[in-house]
Amino acid sequence: MTRQGGLGHRLWKAFVIQAGLIAVAAILGIYAARFVLSDVLISSALNSEAEHFWDRYADNNDFPRPDTYNMKGYLAGRDAVPEKIRNLQEGIHKLPGDSVDVYIIHVSERHGRKLYLEFDGESVGELALLFGTIPLAGVLIVIYLTTWFLYRFSRRAVSPLIQLSKQVDKLDPKNTEHFAINLSDISGDADQEVMILSRALSDLLRRIDEFVIRERNFTRDASHELRSPVTVIKIAADVLLADETLSESATRSLERIKRSAKDMEELIEALLVLARESDNGLSMESVCVNDIVKEELDFAQELYKEKIIAVDIHESNQLTVNASDKVLSVLIGNLVRNAFSYTEEGRVDIYIENDRLIIEDSGVGIPDEEMEKVFKPFFSHEGKQLGGYGVGLTIVKFLSDRFKWPITIESKLNIGTKVTVIFPGAEKNTTARHQSSV
Repeated sequence: MTRQGGLGHRLWKAFVIQAGLIAVAAILGIYAARFVLSDVLISSALNSEAEHFWDRYADNNDFPRPDTYNMKGYLAGRDAVPEKIRNLQEGIHKLPGDSVDVYIIHVSERHGRKLYLEFDGESVGELALLFGTIPLAGVLIVIYLTTWFLYRFSRRAVSPLIQLSKQVDKLDPKNTEHFAINLSDISGDADQEVMILSRALSDLLRRIDEFVIRERNFTRDASHELRSPVTVIKIAADVLLADETLSESATRSLERIKRSAKDMEELIEALLVLARESDNGLSMESVCVNDIVKEELDFAQELYKEKIIAVDIHESNQLTVNASDKVLSVLIGNLVRNAFSYTEEGRVDIYIENDRLIIEDSGVGIPDEEMEKVFKPFFSHEGKQLGGYGVGLTIVKFLSDRFKWPITIESKLNIGTKVTVIFPGAEKNTTARHQSSV
């Protein structure tokens, strides 16, 4: 899965997360400081004050009770103890105040008397602010400034990579002028690793460009050089077929040569289509799948006429696909001939439905453990290639992937095979509904 955003975005995200975590840590630190002041330090101080008073009181019963700016003491029996704290038991207590947020009350008892120490809780907040918030704020400022400078430094360090990625994103293999990396556009402070990566990518793109040029030259030359002898064979076959003195056996052989030349021509066209990156040069038009099926079926029956195979075409509609008739002929022809090839005796049923073509045979079938290999080159069931070279289904798969025609194969050993090809966006004419036996 691809992550959203680039390196700069991820650095900024890391900076924001770090700043947020620092802020949370600072707030927790302030509360921790307040807790330490109120529940630990102040409690300890009040305990010390009470112990000091009782030590002095044991020597002098007139020793004055504590009375400072933040703390006031009351000695039961000698001072008027406020009613709100009069009934408190020994220990530390927190009470809400009238003018302050909270009062901290320390109660202790010695010599039959109680000492009440009342500490102004507002001072706790002031102490927390003085010894917690202000120092933490200073630390936060230093940390944020340091983090910001680190972010700027990191951003500058990765900027050559960002520039390099933008150049790679703009590469256009179809335009040789824009299929190269301009190293001068990479910032001068790029690290050695970035420059090594840039040069390696530049060298790789140069080699790819050379491969593309060779591929274009090959497809252009192969298109001419391979088609020429096939055309000569077809013309020669037509000339010989025009000779009325030929025997019936020679005529059938010539017809077979002519059909094989046509098959070779379509195979060459399919291979060239697979070799080309784009589909330029292919004539895309509305092609009737029904007509292609019948043409390829005639060819397959002539090719395998020694076999006893019943064939039925079930047409629920007239199916029209926007495609190259040559590509469609190669795809359907390979599937039809494959059905005949793996059926020694039985049936081949062809269904033309709403948006799909289904070819079903009663042949030898394919075991489950070999199903994942059917589209691989030179695949054969039980090591036997019946009437083919083992590349037919591989070509079919390439064409289906290239033109976005999903294909599925279902098969059971000794029962038969069912191949389904879906043509998304195909047009159908339901006026023609019939079943034809061939």
